[in-house]
Amino acid sequence: MSTLETQNLCGLKREDFQTTINGKNTDLYILRNNQGNEVAVTNYGGAVLAIMVPDKDGNRANVIQGYPNIHEAINSRQAYLSTLIGRYGNRIAKGQFTLNGKDYELAINNGPNSLHGGLKGWNARVWDAMKMSENTLVLNYVSPYLEEGFTGEVKVTVVYTFTDDNEFTIGYMATTNKKTIVNLTHHGFFSLQGIGNPTTEITNQICEINADFFIPIDETSIPTGEILKVAGTPFDFRTPKPVGQDIDADDEQIRNGAGYDHCFVLNKKEEMKLTFAARLSDPVSGRTMEVYTTEPGMQVYTNNWGDGLPGPGGTTFPRRSSICFECQHFPDSPNHPYFPSVVLRPGEQYKQKTVYKFGVM
Repeated sequence: MSTLETQNLCGLKREDFQTTINGKNTDLYILRNNQGNEVAVTNYGGAVLAIMVPDKDGNRANVIQGYPNIHEAINSRQAYLSTLIGRYGNRIAKGQFTLNGKDYELAINNGPNSLHGGLKGWNARVWDAMKMSENTLVLNYVSPYLEEGFTGEVKVTVVYTFTDDNEFTIGYMATTNKKTIVNLTHHGFFSLQGIGNPTTEITNQICEINADFFIPIDETSIPTGEILKVAGTPFDFRTPKPVGQDIDADDEQIRNGAGYDHCFVLNKKEEMKLTFAARLSDPVSGRTMEVYTTEPGMQVYTNNWGDGLPGPGGTTFPRRSSICFECQHFPDSPNHPYFPSVVLRPGEQYKQKTVYKFGVM
């Protein structure tokens, strides 16, 4: 590994991310492009620790919330802070699903439901990491049979690439030896104005989402089974508007999510094609972020439960100081047969690609 891992823009120290967990080593990895911008990652949960990109005046800042050290990553009260999520991103009602006529029981870790892979999902695993080039990191993990209650052994590869066009690209591939369910995503908490103490709210940032429909939820955040039009609701981001414009609207769905914590049904003409999903812009810094994905859905979460979590360099992450665009299949899909399938069979390959492209207005 390059000695430059210890010489970075984000100020993170490599030794702060080095430890051994169950015989596997954790570390800090820095991806750079030819513009001198960088992404910092640890192989503990594939957590992204920093994305350093310039504002309209060329001043770089970290635009993603991440852990300040490996101790916080392991013990944080926000276990999913900008981590990889698996084996099943989002919620499964009551931790139950049926596959091939057999009932499966998962750990309950979010009210009455199973969330983000259970008590110890892929966000809390040490991934095997190999830095392939200055701007590419490959992460591998083998999820054993019945890990967190899921059937089948799943082998997964995730490739992080930071292109010279300031695109942070995440490619996912997975295979199984037994029919199972897979729904992967990345839980990046983005703060385009830059993290600080405290990090400013994202309510004044302008958001556009390429979705005519969204998935309503009950009071435990499980899909009701409906797919509703966004038109005439607080969920209509087809025309750009401030994130906070309707975030506290007198609306049952807003109350159920304590703000936005819903899956948007992305407008797609062709399955598995990489298409535009969302755009976020910050009027203060001038930074922009565009999201592209092959996935049919995107969970948008406005950090409604943030509580001042500590970040790198004395920064703090209060409520609504970030926004997540988690590209994925729909929540609770195994229990809704008409949702796009999340079943993965032996001989098949799960594939997904999501791109976060940074720029300025």
